[in-house]
Amino acid sequence: MAQLDVCHFNQLRKGVYMRSKILMATILLVSLAHAKEPKNFQTGVLLQMDSADCGYDEKSGKSFAGEMLGTDSGHKKTRALLCPEYILQSDRVTYRIRPKDEKHPVLLPVGEQAQFRLDKDKMMLRVEDLDSKEREYIVVSMTPRGDSKTSDSISSKINHLP
Repeated sequence: MAQLDVCHFNQLRKGVYMRSKILMATILLVSLAHAKEPKNFQTGVLLQMDSADCGYDEKSGKSFAGEMLGTDSGHKKTRALLCPEYILQSDRVTYRIRPKDEKHPVLLPVGEQAQFRLDKDKMMLRVEDLDSKEREYIVVSMTPRGDSKTSDSISSKINHLP
């Protein structure tokens, strides 16, 4: 009788073990199904880098000692700040972009390929030859490429509408 109870207990234990394996496999499959899609990058070429005005830097000529003694004049030194602005050409669109971090912009290698993706109102860009870090850029303008086959087919379709 005791041996029958041990055999029955072993069967119950195996059943619980199998159910827990099935439960774990189900949880794993559900989590994989809800995983985020991989980030899709487009490829483009950095054609050109220009310097664009991005504000002014002001320095006051006043010092603390001059303020207290009344010897400082009220002149200010202003100088225009220049930010790098790049032209990035993809298969269909030419983008003008500026780095979001204006204080510490990284100079990108002109003539090299870059991978980018548009994320809401910003562009995430990386250059493999540089360091493959993803950096945030502001899109200043977008222009459809005139030499692409898709723009030629679209314009011919529009011209032939009744």
